[in-house]
Parts: sequence; structure tokens; C-alpha cells
Amino acid sequence: MKSVIIASLLASAAAFAPVSKPASTVALNNALGNELGALAPLGFFDPLGLVADEDQEYFDHLREVEIRHGRCAMLAVSGWLTTAAGIRLPGMEDAPFGFKALTMEGLPSEVRGTVPLTLMTVFLITCFMQDSTGENSFPGDYRNGLIDFGWDGKSKEWQDRKRSIELNNGRAAQMGILGIMVHEQLGNLNDIGLPQP
Repeated sequence: MKSVIIASLLASAAAFAPVSKPASTVALNNALGNELGALAPLGFFDPLGLVADEDQEYFDHLREVEIRHGRCAMLAVSGWLTTAAGIRLPGMEDAPFGFKALTMEGLPSEVRGTVPLTLMTVFLITCFMQDSTGENSFPGDYRNGLIDFGWDGKSKEWQDRKRSIELNNGRAAQMGILGIMVHEQLGNLNDIGLPQP
């Protein structure tokens, strides 16, 4: 009986013994580690291993998609906050905001027609938000040789800083609009300081 007790004590003590942990190589990819958006403390963060093969073309595609989604999310957060503040276009003063804006029940057909118009606008923007000339300087550059506003005259450091700001603001906006949508459906936007539609 004593030997069984001693064996069980030893086995339970072994559960608390330190175990060597293998080094993780998921977060840092050497070829892409210096890309724009690789920030401390994580560096280049790719937990799903989407660019584990270091394919620059696929990485550029993913970066362009990230920038495009970030731009749309920044517009979504701005639009949600604007309508939540009560600012409306003329004729749409009674239009709801949030998910209730999709139904627009009880409003005239002219106002309800803005939903399909909005969807068509998104479709058109998607068609034109492309590098159609092949002249883009970086993923997400949709100037197509037409618009400059002095961008090309700025230093590389200034351009990288502005691109990094846009990338990080887009990431924050994606999380922000997702949080707003989730909390709106949960019905607790008031708890986080936003008006509940």
C-alpha cells in the first residue's frame, strides 16, 4: 500500500516538473520580417502560416486586400458614428442607423431606394478600386497614373510612415466596426458609450 501511495505522489509531482518548450517560428518570417506593418512586439505576425512559403506576390495580394478592407472599415466606422450622432442627408431625417437602416420600414420608397443604390456604389467602387494600368508603386496604390497630390515628391520615409498609419488605422477600424456590429446585436452599445439604435 505504501508503495502505491509513493508512486502516486511521484507521478503527481512529475506533472509540475518543468518541460522544455520548443521555440515558436510562427510569428517571424525572415524574408517578410521587414515589411511595412510588422510592428513590435510581434514583428511579422502570421499565425496561420498564410505566407510561410515567403511568396512575395501572394503577400502583396493579401496586403492589398487588407488595405482595401481597412479603407472600407474606416468609412463604415465614420458613417456609423455620423448617423448615430443624428446627422442625415436632406429627406432622410427619419432614417434609422445601424442594422435597422437596412430595413427602413415605414419610410417612403425614395428613401428605401438608397439601400440598392449603396450596394451598387460598393460594386462600382470595387470595379474601379484596382491597379488597371500596372503602374502602382505598392499594394493598394490605385492612382493609376492620374492623381498625385504631391505623393511622388515626398521622401520614401514619409511615404512609408503615411502608409503605415493608414494600415494601422485600417486594422483598428476593422476591429472597431466589428465590435460595434456585435455589441449592437447584443443590445449593449450603451454600456460601451455608444447609442443603441
